[in-house]
Amino acid sequence: MQARQLMAASLGLVAFLALAGYALDRAFVDVAGQVQRDRLKAYAYNYVGGVEFFRNGDIFVPEVPPDPRFDQPGSGLYAVIVLADGQQSWQSMSTRGPQLPDAELLAPNQEEFRGPLPIVKTNGEPGEVFRYGIGAAAVQDSSSEVEIERPYTVYVMEDEGTLARQVRVYRTALWGYLGVAGVVLLLLQTFVLRWSLWPLRNVVSELKRVQRGQANRMSEHHPRELQPLTDSINALVESERENLDHQRNTMSDLAHSLKTPLAVLRTRLDNGASEAELREEVDIQVRRMNDLVGYQLGRAASAGHKLFAAPVAIEPHAEQIVRGLEKIYAGKGVICEFEIDEGVQFYGELGDLQELLGNLLENAFKWAKSRVLLTAGPGASQPNRRPGLVLVVDDDGPGIPEDRIAYVLQRGVRGDERVQGHGIGLSIVQDLVRSYRGELSVGPSQELGGARFQVTLPPGL
Repeated sequence: MQARQLMAASLGLVAFLALAGYALDRAFVDVAGQVQRDRLKAYAYNYVGGVEFFRNGDIFVPEVPPDPRFDQPGSGLYAVIVLADGQQSWQSMSTRGPQLPDAELLAPNQEEFRGPLPIVKTNGEPGEVFRYGIGAAAVQDSSSEVEIERPYTVYVMEDEGTLARQVRVYRTALWGYLGVAGVVLLLLQTFVLRWSLWPLRNVVSELKRVQRGQANRMSEHHPRELQPLTDSINALVESERENLDHQRNTMSDLAHSLKTPLAVLRTRLDNGASEAELREEVDIQVRRMNDLVGYQLGRAASAGHKLFAAPVAIEPHAEQIVRGLEKIYAGKGVICEFEIDEGVQFYGELGDLQELLGNLLENAFKWAKSRVLLTAGPGASQPNRRPGLVLVVDDDGPGIPEDRIAYVLQRGVRGDERVQGHGIGLSIVQDLVRSYRGELSVGPSQELGGARFQVTLPPGL
């Protein structure tokens, strides 16, 4: 992941620098061309301001040029003045040697900027120039009162190499600086990427320590963005550890519980007991082992995997359980009513929901006189977490005295020894609720007058 991000970021950075360099290069070329045009224009206006015509028609140009290069032959900066007859009436000293392009007379105030135009340099090699021209008119001195205007055009030319050298120097500096900046930014980008991914590498390192058994869980010191991930991993690790311990304890308890009845039977056989005595003892021990197996199976039933389970609708499964209970307790004529809020769901294993509803409803049917009420509503909620759940089962039976609630919830204890059962149903409910980190509360029912069993499950991951 780090390599992919670094490659993508590097390609993006290189592309950005390339586009930025191209844009800056084009901008400089355009600006340099405009600067050259303005410079040649300034030279031309300087000559226009100093040109005069004598009475005999000769032209006067100031001896001091606007740039010393105009007086240096073949310097690369040239000035030419064209008169109305189409002949070059005046040329700067710099025009001696190279062959410049032909020039024509422009109308007064007409401007022209062209280039590059071909020339032949003093050494005979071909070259190019940029040329700026402006048309003007001057009043010739005359003895008569009639003024004579003499039109003329001033052309100023400069070798193309001047602009090319400027562009070449600029490009060398530009791409050099951009290259250095690119290397620095790539190194900085690599450092920032490694620094930003350090928490994720820390999570991977901690997860490997958990896998190797060097740590029991992920630490709590992680960025807020990774906290849901580490919380889920910790919850999964704890759930799997609890399930494994539960299964080990169940198998160990089952083996230990069956050892005593089997030892009794072995002893009776070794003592040579009569057939009647053996039959009676076998019946007693088999019933005992059946109770033990039922007890351990009920205990194992609460060891489901609750994390990341899909939501389960409550009402259809409750109806299925109630239909079966109504057949078993048909003689009592118990009616079960539902008050289930729309959209309320159980987030966990289907078997866990069936165990919760089955044990609570069976207990209510067992003790109810005529009515049972199942209520399901939303519990507490937290942002970005599964909503909680509140399940309530009320009956109109005799209820449970407050001082006997803790006793009834103990495993293997029945509220009335005369009532058939193993006495582990409510204990299974307790184990299930505890495994979901919820609470089971028992008290009097305000609506039906009997007992109320309320299961409150907190928001999940």
